[in-house]
Amino acid sequence: MIHSIQPIVAIIGRPNVGKSTLFNRIIGRRKANVLDTPGLTRDRNYAMTDWNGKNFLLVDTGGYDPMDGNDISTRVREQVLLAIDEADSIIFITDVNEPDNAIDREISEILHRSGKPFILTVNKCDNESLELEANRFYQFGTEDIHPISSTHGLGIGTLLDRVTALFQKSGGEAEAEDIIRVAIVGRQNVGKSTLVNCILKEERVIASPIPGTTRDAVDTPFNLGDKKYLIIDTAGIRRRGRVEKGAEYLSVTSSIMSIQRCDVAILLLDAVDGITAQDTHIGGYIKDASRAAIIAVNKWDLVEKDTDTAGAFAKKVMEHFNFLSYAPIIFISARTGQRVMKLFQSIDEIIPQYRTRIDTSLLNRELQNILKRHQPPIQKGRELTIKYITQTDTSPPTFTLFVNSPDLIHFSYERFLKNQLSELFGLKRTPIRLKFRRKSRD
Repeated sequence: MIHSIQPIVAIIGRPNVGKSTLFNRIIGRRKANVLDTPGLTRDRNYAMTDWNGKNFLLVDTGGYDPMDGNDISTRVREQVLLAIDEADSIIFITDVNEPDNAIDREISEILHRSGKPFILTVNKCDNESLELEANRFYQFGTEDIHPISSTHGLGIGTLLDRVTALFQKSGGEAEAEDIIRVAIVGRQNVGKSTLVNCILKEERVIASPIPGTTRDAVDTPFNLGDKKYLIIDTAGIRRRGRVEKGAEYLSVTSSIMSIQRCDVAILLLDAVDGITAQDTHIGGYIKDASRAAIIAVNKWDLVEKDTDTAGAFAKKVMEHFNFLSYAPIIFISARTGQRVMKLFQSIDEIIPQYRTRIDTSLLNRELQNILKRHQPPIQKGRELTIKYITQTDTSPPTFTLFVNSPDLIHFSYERFLKNQLSELFGLKRTPIRLKFRRKSRD
């Protein structure tokens, strides 16, 4: 049995070929900055999107330019190479007006060496004659060439058909369900590597009191009883404006990717420092990725306690992380091993809920009972009608409701429906996603 994970698609190219315009076109909103100034995009840009029911994480990168030796350009090149390494498939974008660009040739060679599937996308093909010019790009050694105009939206659907067709080939769409992927995330120096070493009972990851010792995500498979896990130890995350140059700059984006790749994210807090704004910032990444979570309060052995210390701290956690209400709170010491194995007891409780699948007929019977008890409120003078529900994905449980008008969904009623489904089907330890689609008239 398999379950879906989110494939990662990276847009790669030199400066000013239209990467951000294509990114915005695909995700359907203006998220990346788009100007005529070459090299404007400095950071990788991320957005969850979908095409024909297939979800994927789209990554926009800065322009790759090996001839520019300034510090920012050097970091952008590092980002691009990291994005290539992490992606399941790649959109390599070029400019139809420059069919023999030296930087394009270098990028093409990098992609061929990487072994990653990529689509050579020839941008700015605004008419039929320019589309024919795209044939000149066969010199880059691939027959997978797609002419598009990201500005005018030409050829985008065909491109996305090809992108999503690559998911199964690249292995990004499915993975063995008996492996549970656990990402250990948190700000710097909260004890992530110490926790990994405690779990693995060996110095598999360098643990140091110096903040930021771990730079890259490190994947380590291990067995616990008859269960198979993959531990993803991530570099510490800082706020974007405070990220230092060089390797630490790259560690932030690597950590975000690690959250995207996991089933369960263990968000590690520092009991001595208390809860910081950065902790909630990282929690927001977990929520945005719709990942299951555990909030682990580390260094609990260093805290002076009375009869209500844990209860008071747990209350603060719940206040700061009310958007992760499904996440259990566990007080641990990675240094001594105190309650560390309790994390895996919680994971074993979470995963069946996170991967559950519910029969459609049962869903619809319960939906009718919910609607009888609490009809949707009238919005804009109109009444929302929910006609049908079906589960369309797992990891996390994702339900699609067919309605007369999706714009009549109020956030409070959506929250109510999530709470009802959670209560009825025992899904209190997993996030739930709801999608609303217009049901055409019969």
